Order: sequence, then C-alpha cells, then structure tokens
Amino acid sequence: MRARATTVFACQSCGAVSPKWLGRCADCGEWNSYVEERREAAAVSAREADARPIGDAEVPVSVRTSTTLPGFDRVLGGGLVPGSVVLLGGEPGIGKSTFLLQAARGVAGAADVLYATAEESEGQIRLRGERLGIRTGRLLVSAETEVSRIVALAERRAPALLVVDSIQAVRDEALASAPGTVSQVRESALRLQRYSKTSSVPVILIGHVTKDGSLAGPKSLEHLVDAVVAMEGERASLRRILRASKNRFGPLDELALFEMTAEGLEEVPNASAALLSERRAGLPGSAVTAAREGTRSLLLEIQALVGPAVSGSPRRVALGVDGARVALLLAVLERAGLPLSSREVFVSCTGGLEAGEPAADLAIVAAIVSSARATPLPEGAVFFGEIGLLGEIRRVPAAASRLKESAALGFTTVYLPSGNLGDIQAPPALALRGIDRVADFVASLGAAPRAGASSAESTRPAPVR
Repeated sequence: MRARATTVFACQSCGAVSPKWLGRCADCGEWNSYVEERREAAAVSAREADARPIGDAEVPVSVRTSTTLPGFDRVLGGGLVPGSVVLLGGEPGIGKSTFLLQAARGVAGAADVLYATAEESEGQIRLRGERLGIRTGRLLVSAETEVSRIVALAERRAPALLVVDSIQAVRDEALASAPGTVSQVRESALRLQRYSKTSSVPVILIGHVTKDGSLAGPKSLEHLVDAVVAMEGERASLRRILRASKNRFGPLDELALFEMTAEGLEEVPNASAALLSERRAGLPGSAVTAAREGTRSLLLEIQALVGPAVSGSPRRVALGVDGARVALLLAVLERAGLPLSSREVFVSCTGGLEAGEPAADLAIVAAIVSSARATPLPEGAVFFGEIGLLGEIRRVPAAASRLKESAALGFTTVYLPSGNLGDIQAPPALALRGIDRVADFVASLGAAPRAGASSAESTRPAPVR
C-alpha cells in the first residue's frame, strides 16, 4: 500500500497539530505559531502485535559504559546504559560540544564511537579534537544532517556510542518542514530512539535551549529520552554545572562542577571548597548552609542585604533561592519580633547554584538577621533546617552527610533542628546546637558556642531555648 502525502499545521511551541492554519494555538495559547508541514502517511502494518508474561520478558544486560569523566558518569548514575538515550541541553557556547567530544574520547579508548555533527564540518571537529589532544582513530566523525543516513551509518559501523550534535539540526526527509521545527525534532528523536533500543547502543543528543532556559522543541522530546542532563553556567564564568533533571537509570538532581580550561572541561574535585573560595568570613549578612544535591552534600553561601526603611512598598529580591519561601520566612521573622515590613530585603545564593530545598531556610533566616542587626554570625558556623509557618524548626533528611561535609571543610559549629540530634553522631571536632523555634534561634545568634566543648556535650547539647 503506497503512503499518501498529507499537509498539516503544527504549533512550534507545544507541538499541537491542526488540519488548518490557526492564528492562536488552542492548546498553549501562542499566537502565530502554526507552521505548515508536509508529511508522508505511514502504511499500516499487517503484522499482529504479541505479548508475553512479565516473567518471560528479556532483561537487558545492564553493564554501563564509562565516559572516563567521573562527574558525568555520576550524574548519569554510574555511566551510559546500553540502549539509553541521553539529552544534553545548554545555552549556545557553554561547552556542550567540547564536553561530549571529551566523553567520546573516553569511550573511544576501548571501542568505536560515531560523532555525527549537523552544525559543523568534519574539519572543525578535527580542530577542536586537536586542541583537546584527541588522536585516537576509533573516534569517527560524520558531517550529516539526514537522520536516516546517520542511523544507516551507525548500523553499518556498529559503534559503542552515537553522539548527534544537535537534534535541532538534523531532519527526517519524510517531512517537508525545515530542521528545528516541532515535527522534525520529534520524528528525528524517535528514529534515533528506535535505533538505540533495537541495537542496545547508547545515544547522546545535544539540544538547544530557549530564551527562558527550557529545552527547545516539543515537550515530548523529554519524554522520549531516558535522561535529561543540563549544562548551566554564566558565559563570563569558567565554571559549568552539570545536573540531571530526569534519569530512568540513576538518581535525580545529581550534580557535578566543572571548570573550563585550555584542555577542555575539568571536574572540580572539591565543589564545596570552590563554591566558598571567594567568601569573606566575618561580614554581616553571610551564612553557610549544607545543601543536598543528588547523593552528595554541598556547602553554599547565602547572602542577605537588609536596607533601611522606605516609604511605599519595599522590594523583596531573591536570586538563587525561592522567592515565595523568602516571603514566608520574612513573615515568620516579623512574628518572632524582628521588624522587616518596611525594609528592603535582598537574598542571594552565590556560586551560580540554587538553594531550592527547604533545608536552606535556617541559613536564609540567619543571613537576614545578621544583615538587619549589622552583626556577623558566629565564626565557622553552618546552618540548615526547614522552618514552618508557626516558627518551628523541622528536621531535614541526610543530616549526617551534611555534618560530614561541614567537618571536612573545617567548620566547627552547626545549627540544626533539635529533631535531628537523636539520629546522628557528630564528628569529634564539630559542635551541634539544636534549635526548636525561630524566636529562640534569633535570640541565640549573638552568642557563639564555647570553645573546647566536650565531645558528649557537642554531640547532644540541650536545645536552645
């Protein structure tokens, strides 16, 4: 049965399809987002579907392939899973192609790797490879834009890894639309996914991002892949943050910190020390919190600036922290006796990371109180704990890991919820101060813990009242 060509109109924002042009998308509400696309209707297969008991299903071999980049392997959950599709997103020029060329070099040390580039020539990839010191003959490069040819080449070469740079630049010849449209991105990703699942070859796709930081293309693109990894960072900074927002084969929100060098991206071995390297201790408005990023704990600096009273509506600015939580904490502080309703408050998480978990509440409150009173916080102190609407300090998970990271970087005192004291044992050089309520915490900030406290006293002191 011969396939018949049809013409449809697809929304470039959400992927909705309509038989006729619409000025406004009925699904996402975008104006003038419909583009005409011509596609071949697939012939219906006469083969009947089959099913089998779940106990008879074949279990794929789960031996992971290492990229020889420990940070990347950790974000993926231990390496590349056979038959998995990974989508790496990031802004233009942030280093995605350089990073994946390094990963391809690591895999090519033991097997062939196919790097399909649709945005650059083979000569440009060679120049980048020479800069990175790549000389292996097992890294194969192809400047191809047709997804069917890429799949055919991969089937013929049988590589251990296929990298496609980028999914927005390749196209399916069955569609008449230009590369980068919703239909092209969706169909090209689907072809590559089918190849990965049938051949058990991991595929890494490079994806562009929009102005608001989200991945370009249809939302279904993120559902097609097994893992979504984002590369973040400011262009003016040499640091790059790699984190997973979706991972079917590993933990979510895992994080790795890299630094751009002349030889490519190199992982920062001690992320907490690097993030706190520019912190100036002893200044009002600076607090350190122990945050959880995936399976590890990181120390982050929270800064706050409380301005003088102003007439009208004072500004509340939050950078790297949840603005709604900052507003909640300000209301709790007002109830605890710290007048802030007429003062401008600015809160920021430094280092380019986001302190999004509720455990950072105690550090945000400490920084705000320190700035409002123009009094530095106790030297060598770390703060973590969730704050409720009634002003209570609620326990947080993974307290032992947070304490271990704090002690490793030389901090001596940790303010934490009293509810966590019974679950953990502090390192010998670390004094713990359990907190029950925000009002008690605000009143205790002026007094630093005594030096030379005994280990029994430091592991389980009486809660601050």
